[in-house]
Amino acid sequence: MQLIKGDRGGMLSMSDDSVMMKQVQATHAPDGREVDVAPLLHLVEDILNRATLQVEPPLLKAGQAHAEMEEKNHQISYSIVLDALSYVIDRISCEIAYKALGGADAHGTTMTILETLTSFQWDAKLVMTLAAFALHYGEFWLLAQIYSSNQLAKSMAILKQLPTILEHSGPLKPRFDALNKLIKNILEVTRSVVKFKELPPSYISQDVPALSAAMAHVPAAVYWTVRAIVACANQITLLTTMGHEYGYALTTTESWELSTLEHKLTNIHEHMRKELATCHQHIDEKRSLEEYKMLVDMFEMIHIDNMKVLKSLIYSKDDMQPLVDGSTKRRVSIEVLRRKNVLLLISDLNISNDELAILEQIYNESRLHATRLDSQYEVVWVPLVDPSIQWTDAMQTKFDSLQSTMPWYTVHHPSLIRKAVVKFVREQWHFRNKPILVVLDPQGKVVSPNAIHMMWIWGSNAFPFTSRREEDLWNTESWKLELLVDGIDPMILNWIKEGKYIFLYGGDDVEWVRKFTNSARAVASAARIPLEMVYVGKSSKREAIRRVLATITVEKLSYFWQDLTMIWFFWTRLESMLFSKIQLGKIDDHDPMMQEIKKLLSYDKEGGWAVLSNGSNIISNGHGNTVLTTLIEYDLWKEHIPVKGFDLSFDEHHKKIHGVTYPCCRFEFPNTAGRIPESMRCPECHRTMEKYTTFLCCHDVGNPHESSLF
Repeated sequence: MQLIKGDRGGMLSMSDDSVMMKQVQATHAPDGREVDVAPLLHLVEDILNRATLQVEPPLLKAGQAHAEMEEKNHQISYSIVLDALSYVIDRISCEIAYKALGGADAHGTTMTILETLTSFQWDAKLVMTLAAFALHYGEFWLLAQIYSSNQLAKSMAILKQLPTILEHSGPLKPRFDALNKLIKNILEVTRSVVKFKELPPSYISQDVPALSAAMAHVPAAVYWTVRAIVACANQITLLTTMGHEYGYALTTTESWELSTLEHKLTNIHEHMRKELATCHQHIDEKRSLEEYKMLVDMFEMIHIDNMKVLKSLIYSKDDMQPLVDGSTKRRVSIEVLRRKNVLLLISDLNISNDELAILEQIYNESRLHATRLDSQYEVVWVPLVDPSIQWTDAMQTKFDSLQSTMPWYTVHHPSLIRKAVVKFVREQWHFRNKPILVVLDPQGKVVSPNAIHMMWIWGSNAFPFTSRREEDLWNTESWKLELLVDGIDPMILNWIKEGKYIFLYGGDDVEWVRKFTNSARAVASAARIPLEMVYVGKSSKREAIRRVLATITVEKLSYFWQDLTMIWFFWTRLESMLFSKIQLGKIDDHDPMMQEIKKLLSYDKEGGWAVLSNGSNIISNGHGNTVLTTLIEYDLWKEHIPVKGFDLSFDEHHKKIHGVTYPCCRFEFPNTAGRIPESMRCPECHRTMEKYTTFLCCHDVGNPHESSLF
């Protein structure tokens, strides 16, 4: 007994690791044969996972039939591998048992095993050694599990002193617990070594630093894992040959030996896990790049229908239904979109309730005319989430909430949208977190990279939402009040029909609003014209808008939109007119209508503003200060009204004042806007505007965001 334990103290005594690793490397002379060790490792894992101190009776599981089918499929693989390796595995098993009984030191036994396996690759050396251990260890626990109910097993168990050992299983439990922990670490390191060997060479090679660094550590990982296997085998061999008298409790040397090996393998596994993760990241990036290029090529091809395109974007396999029908909330196949006009509503999880409310209204209106061939299209929500962000319960709750409100088709879950698709949508379709509406025709061709601006401006009348249709619609428009308020408020359309004068005004300065409305009412009364006024707020600062609305309500200053969604939609449509022109590449065309729209958007950033119309004809579009001054100075231009009329008299005086003050023009494009022009011309003086970067926070619109400022 003393002789057997005597050399164990020297198990980890080699201080010069470099010398030891040179010895290990000297045993490695592979002959080029490739062994598929995966089936063998699967078998070994099954043996070691079932071999425990306390075993419950096997339970019939619901998935047992499937498991049995898989087992049959593995049988052929097992047979092929074992036909080639069984002799070597048996030899190693005997070698380990013999060395343990002979008192050989663990390092010597480990080197003998590596020399025996000199012609095999590192992963095969490790799995074959583990298989040799599993033969012995599995037999020990198989007999322990069935000897009480099987006479043959009972007789064999008695030969191995198992009944006596198991009678003292209580005192032996710490020994078995230590073994189980070490075996778990052995399996983890072995899996890691095999995973490195299984990395696809078409996506990662030895010249990649992550893989080359990992492979440099494999010999040491194999050595220490084989050495740990030897230590475990020694414990079982000596226990079955010497019985429970071998020792109830672990000696100090044995405890130190097993815990040191466990710690060593834990560190090796953690290091390899990180290297493996780096390698997988490299592979994922290469695969994503390859898939990205395939997507780019696919959208340049001609297809007979849209199935190939949609499957490549949403889900390419046929093993599940990737969509949810918004009307029934049931899962459906992507086939429901075959040969249809498809509008891909692409957004993150922060799509606003305002956007959804208006989109739903337009969508539902289009369904009322579903029999018309020119309005048959389907909307599909494609939720895009940054693949590098960990999915959380809060995100799932938000996604479920959004999905439940949508009447159109939705992708079942954001995880179906692959990393390459996210890259494609961001780079090719310029998605920057603000929702876009990509239109695919029945053949899967992109006919509009973003029709959401068309949708906001013209609703379903923009069908089939092509860029050509967008240009045609612009050609029919003119600088009329209907362009600004169409589809928002029928009350204003009635005023237009009645030929009334209408002031559309906005801003967040309560005092200016009070002065402006009182002055406008006084001028209308003096000039004896029928005047209506509508407050339409600002494009931002909702809390400030609410304060202005409260004042207007209390003091009855003018008509206003109580629903803030209508105010949001007014400004969204106006901004969409600008983005539509940007998308068409006509932002700086000498188009008087576009110049007026740009002025109005600019005035919104610089305080109050007002647009005056006579029915649908817009008389003047001005900054708050110039319009208010024009009203206050009514006595200076009223004498021209009998000759020139109110409209021309007002406009001429306003232009006179405007020419003196010339307020600055400014446009803000959030970085999330997608297509931002490189340059713009001022709608007032037509010079090229200066470009800045600004950081803006309005306190009531969420987190601060960066924007480009012209």
